[in-house]
Amino acid sequence: MHDNNNLWILAAQCPSRLGTVDVVTRFLKESRCYITEQHTFDDRQSGGFFIRTEFRPEEADFDAAAFQAGFAERAAEFEMSFELTAPGTRMPVVIMVSKADHCLNDLLYRYRIGQLPIDIRAIVSNHPDLATLAEWHGIPYHHFPITAETKPEQEARVWAVVEETGAELVILARYMQVLSSDMCEKLSGRAINIHHSLLPGFKGAKPYHQAYAKGVKLVGATAHYINDDLDEGPIITQGVEPVSHTDYPEDLVAKGRDIECLTLSRAVALHVERRVFLHANHTVVFDR
Repeated sequence: MHDNNNLWILAAQCPSRLGTVDVVTRFLKESRCYITEQHTFDDRQSGGFFIRTEFRPEEADFDAAAFQAGFAERAAEFEMSFELTAPGTRMPVVIMVSKADHCLNDLLYRYRIGQLPIDIRAIVSNHPDLATLAEWHGIPYHHFPITAETKPEQEARVWAVVEETGAELVILARYMQVLSSDMCEKLSGRAINIHHSLLPGFKGAKPYHQAYAKGVKLVGATAHYINDDLDEGPIITQGVEPVSHTDYPEDLVAKGRDIECLTLSRAVALHVERRVFLHANHTVVFDR
């Protein structure tokens, strides 16, 4: 992750129109701000324009409120929506998990060493197994058991945690429950899930054992925003690794765990650094 302790981020999108890059760069120049990184994309099919800019104010008395107000006037002409993120911003998150701890452990480690600019406000689980891990990190752990009959009540408790903590992102770190349509709608654009990606696809129990039986040559993982279609939300990033006949089912499982950790942490970093733009049912991702 880039060292952005002194860098502001301006992320914006609007309909494609002449002057979209200029309105951003000209305003930054007039505001005495030096651009350190910029990505743009013009979608020819949809007519949408996307821009992400990192910049450093040249003046010590940079006024963020005045900057936003001034840029809003310029952006209105282009129907441009935008977000300004201050240096050192740490996005408040809630992590949801079941029994598997590999993705949670990885996120906690990257959080602890400062690699991910997040503030983990709570961990929620439908099992008590990982409470000790959360306690060691000093993070509140909420155990909310779930059955088919208690699902509405359990999700209401989860949502209460999200609201009470002010979480802007929910990370499903191998949370093995299907969220309801209502919960998916509430978390639209602000919840990231991770799952294995195998070709061909294997559903049900022990997917890696099924993959081994078929002699697959690739294992992978997909991180995506959730929606009402199970594991079919807008994709943020994917990871893949070749395997061979020398890899037994336990080897595929181990490699799958590693790829899931890397793919999920990368997706979280891209999201919190405002590098991902939701666009219809897919994403525009300005990678590092």
